[in-house]
Amino acid sequence: MEFNKCIKESFSVIGKEGSTNDGNGFIQKLWQDANENFEEVSHLAKRDNEGNILGIWGAMSDLSGSFKPWEDNFTKGLYLAGLEVNDDAIPPKGWTKWVIPSYEYIYVKCDEDDIFFKVIKYLKDNNLQLVGAVNDFNCPEENGQLYMFFPIRKL
Repeated sequence: MEFNKCIKESFSVIGKEGSTNDGNGFIQKLWQDANENFEEVSHLAKRDNEGNILGIWGAMSDLSGSFKPWEDNFTKGLYLAGLEVNDDAIPPKGWTKWVIPSYEYIYVKCDEDDIFFKVIKYLKDNNLQLVGAVNDFNCPEENGQLYMFFPIRKL
């Protein structure tokens, strides 16, 4: 597994929000809802110079919405299935907008099992602290390759 670092300034995501309180499978249901209604928000997506969507995010937060890590050993929290938008974008009815704070991240490609806990162990072994909620990133430029972003320093 390759560990990479980056700094990502604050960014906005509009998507479908749910929580672990919604029961098993809630994340899949959010993605299904978001994908089925994508036309309602696709015009808001941040795009590159060729018109391609820049980012699809599974953004996460603690239950308070403070962007802290999920609680109770990463079993309780909020999830937003959506796409990166310009900061001034207004979410349509039924959609939610989050503004993710600026962080320095360790990020990894999701190409093996148990990525999340392997990275948590890596952070611990390297005296790095998880300072915010982990985010999933689906990279359109790489045919939907999934990455996980672990915030290690708030900017």
